[in-house]
Amino acid sequence: MEVRPEAKLIDYTPDPEKNVAISARLCYSKKGPEQLMEEMSREEIEKLVRKVVSMGHLSTLEHTYFYFHIQCSRVTSHQLVRQRIGVSYSQRSQRYVSEEDFDYIIPPSIQKNSEALKAFREYMEISKEAYKSLLDKGIPKEDARFLLPAVKTNLVVSYNARSLMHFFRLRCCNRAQWEIRSIANQMLFQVRKVAPVLFEKAGPTCEVEGYCPEGEFSCGRIDNIKTS
Repeated sequence: MEVRPEAKLIDYTPDPEKNVAISARLCYSKKGPEQLMEEMSREEIEKLVRKVVSMGHLSTLEHTYFYFHIQCSRVTSHQLVRQRIGVSYSQRSQRYVSEEDFDYIIPPSIQKNSEALKAFREYMEISKEAYKSLLDKGIPKEDARFLLPAVKTNLVVSYNARSLMHFFRLRCCNRAQWEIRSIANQMLFQVRKVAPVLFEKAGPTCEVEGYCPEGEFSCGRIDNIKTS
């Protein structure tokens, strides 16, 4: 079955911005975190969060976590797990879980081309039959998976807020691969609902830092930012 890449925020640190603010205030206060939690107002919390983010003092963001369920192709899951610092992953195993009736994700470029779309769907059905045939012949799932295309997979991923900020800078960029960019934008939209101040300036490097690291490969978005 055809599915779409999706990211869903399923858990997070209660009051994410408060954790960041308390951690930052503690560094310059004789008071303990419990007392600071009782005394700091929402206005003070938001002001301090904006200050530490704008100054680049991001270590305090590591005390706040966000937990996502991600549905994507195996192509994109391999890109996701390249980021290791401040991130934890758990992924459905193709070694132990059968993929006899797998779901798959179709790239937009193929969706727009009727002949390519027909060929893609036909190949997916052939792959399903070949995979099942190998299992029927006694081939272990861990070996039968070698012929599988970019099937859908499920992951749960935990980020601290600092690592999530870094993820957004890289993967919300127009130069990022389309599927991981879609997932990143979905994640950013969701965390802004629960921590709007913390992530109000999160996004691709051009929006956050005011420059484009892609050089001659720039999408041109930075030019619009500079003139706006």
